[in-house]
Amino acid sequence: MQQDDIKVFGKVYAQPRLTALYGTNQKTYSYSNIEMTPHVLTPTLTDLKQKVDQTCETNFTTMLLNYYRDGKDSNGWHADNEKELGTNPIIASLSFGQARFFHLKHRTDKTLKHKLLLEHGSLLVMKGETQHKWLHQIPKTAKEIQGRINITFRIIT
Repeated sequence: MQQDDIKVFGKVYAQPRLTALYGTNQKTYSYSNIEMTPHVLTPTLTDLKQKVDQTCETNFTTMLLNYYRDGKDSNGWHADNEKELGTNPIIASLSFGQARFFHLKHRTDKTLKHKLLLEHGSLLVMKGETQHKWLHQIPKTAKEIQGRINITFRIIT
């Protein structure tokens, strides 16, 4: 796992979580001026990928691992709309450890919002026009909480 610097509104900060990229190919993944080169899948990650592939009826190539150490670690409002993901990407998100809230808000209709509690073992799937019409985040929390591992599955060709 690594902690990259991220640029937000012209200022550079340490990304508020640790990340690692794994993949079945050597395609890099770039977001927020961070370019990641994938590691080779471990046997455990290969098993998880096969289960998620079967459940989602797709063949993911890339897994972005996120480790949220405590409530201060987060992921701000964003869409997974990087060009290497294609037009209507399917993103599967598998959670382990501490439950955390996942927020969705519509890009134009501010009355449309959703809040989901992603519990240990949960699988969230976003597909179709989700990344065009919605933003999502894992917000910070002041509650004293334990760590959470989130694995997002993507297709990068």
